[in-house]
Amino acid sequence: MTNRVVITGMGGISSIGMSVPEIYNSMKEGKSGISMLEFPDVTRLNVRTGGQIKNFDPNKHFEQKQIGRMDRFSQFALLAANEAITSSGLEDSRERWSENAGIILGSSIGGIETINYSYKQVFEKGHNKLHPLTIPKIMNNSATSLISIEYGIQGPSFTVSSACSSANHAMGLAYETIKSRKSSIMITGGSESFLSFGGIKPWESLRVLSPSKCRPFSKGRDGLVHGEGAGIFVFESLGSAKKRKAEIIAEVIGFAMSSDASDLIKPNNIGPEKALRGVLKDGMANNTDVSYINAHGTGTLLNDKVECEAINKVFGSHSGSLKVSSTKAMHGHLIGATAAIELLACTLAVSEKVIPPTINYLGLDPNCDLDIVPNCSQELKKVDVVLNNSFAFGGMNAVLALKKYNN
Repeated sequence: MTNRVVITGMGGISSIGMSVPEIYNSMKEGKSGISMLEFPDVTRLNVRTGGQIKNFDPNKHFEQKQIGRMDRFSQFALLAANEAITSSGLEDSRERWSENAGIILGSSIGGIETINYSYKQVFEKGHNKLHPLTIPKIMNNSATSLISIEYGIQGPSFTVSSACSSANHAMGLAYETIKSRKSSIMITGGSESFLSFGGIKPWESLRVLSPSKCRPFSKGRDGLVHGEGAGIFVFESLGSAKKRKAEIIAEVIGFAMSSDASDLIKPNNIGPEKALRGVLKDGMANNTDVSYINAHGTGTLLNDKVECEAINKVFGSHSGSLKVSSTKAMHGHLIGATAAIELLACTLAVSEKVIPPTINYLGLDPNCDLDIVPNCSQELKKVDVVLNNSFAFGGMNAVLALKKYNN
């Protein structure tokens, strides 16, 4: 017998909010967190906008000794984890749950702020010594390890790196870990912070960045815009949640993964179709049960077209009844952490029946003929199953399914 899996805690930090309530409000209002980037050497970039968390002072959140051990992406992860664990009620009984709990996070690139700074010291300034904790700070798994240390979590803990699908893969594996009864509590999500010269410059060479605004599924779309932040969740077995009388935010009912097996950069619709069909099968849901899809929706010409083709093919005549939006236009593309921020949009839909919008929409693109909730959020009378799509470079696809918890 498998466990049912529910969400009992959430934490988030992004350019549209320093907490889950703030992020929720921004999503409801269609608020943009995209602004002019502020960091050393930004004038050497051609693209200078992004979803940067401005005026973030780690000294307000951590002791100096802690700051010396953490890259910015780990700081975001710890803050979001604290919000998630506190909101779940677990912080009040740490000694009774942490020994067997686990952590699975997603991060595509880890501590690139530290890498960028270190290379600058060595190659530009000619220094021959670096901070002694440079390696621990840049490791993709450092955020996972630091959360484990902070909360004494001793169960299965690791980091997933699969580009833009990292967080969805991480959350899906956390779901599978509880479902298969290997653990009853998993801290999961993703964190990313690469808004630096060394983080953005390689993306410019790919020619996928928008020089203005991210416009998913819209005519005139011309690329993605980056962001930073973290989304962390407490996934828990239903039995554990009921035993401690925890508030249940949503139920995770399905997960599926696939690979395009075709190209490192150019997507096709075969992999996404396979993942979409797989998540419906795993969640024992019909096409018509799905109310909302938080799309991968990067704002690039080909990605949005391919995703719409996959949705139309899998959902057929029901496609016209679906709400499909991309919140990346608000908070930017957080690469390895983006699915975690987007899962907040999914929980908003499940818990409050509010569908966040696709902002910056200029009009219909015939290749994207879905209801993409243009510019303004919409409130529905009923929201059933919600899907969270991630379709990454390398053809790595992951889709998670949620619904409102019912006894």
